[in-house]
Amino acid sequence: MDWTMKLATAALFLGLTMVVTRDEDEGDMCLYEALSDTDAVLCKGLEVFYPELGNIGCMFVPDCNNYRQKITHWAEPIVKFPGALEGATYILVMVDPDAPSRSSPKAQFWRHWLVTDIKGTDIKKGKLQGQELSPYQPPSPPAQTGFHRYQFFVYLQEGKNISLHSKENKTRASWKMDKFLNRFHLSEPEASTQFMTQNYQDSPNYQTPGTGSSEPRDKPK
Repeated sequence: MDWTMKLATAALFLGLTMVVTRDEDEGDMCLYEALSDTDAVLCKGLEVFYPELGNIGCMFVPDCNNYRQKITHWAEPIVKFPGALEGATYILVMVDPDAPSRSSPKAQFWRHWLVTDIKGTDIKKGKLQGQELSPYQPPSPPAQTGFHRYQFFVYLQEGKNISLHSKENKTRASWKMDKFLNRFHLSEPEASTQFMTQNYQDSPNYQTPGTGSSEPRDKPK
């Protein structure tokens, strides 16, 4: 049994909520840490897949392999709802409730993605061939604002014609999500999940290009 198998076995016995992998080419350790029980309450039946990371639902984006920087540039993830009804249509919402920070969410909710008219047969397989009311915007938490939650909700559309008001279309910040849901009589989500990440420059391992310093670089104001 090699060392990685021993480590995984030990983690199972200790009940640790993390997974450790190793990049064979670089020899880097990569920690996949699960969210706290409080934040994990939102994780119900929805899967979110990003390149290289796999299903990141209910996890922290790992602080390795530049993942926290890469995710700010990647295209939209694959969102899969295995429990979707084949004859139903769904709405997908992705928001950041921690804009500009979790301690002071003055711009809550930041609307990152809004897709309607998604067929159950499609989202069941991870395909989103609906109407995009708000195109996907990658997670981009500002420097020195801590970890942000990126939340995904799937609602049953039930034949409703969903749209955004002209005022809502002017900005993604401070979206009144509760009013939007009430306007279309959308109650509890059919499925949901979230992941957390922070600005890559806030990592203790971050090095300013061209220097040997591990101190985070201040972002111009």
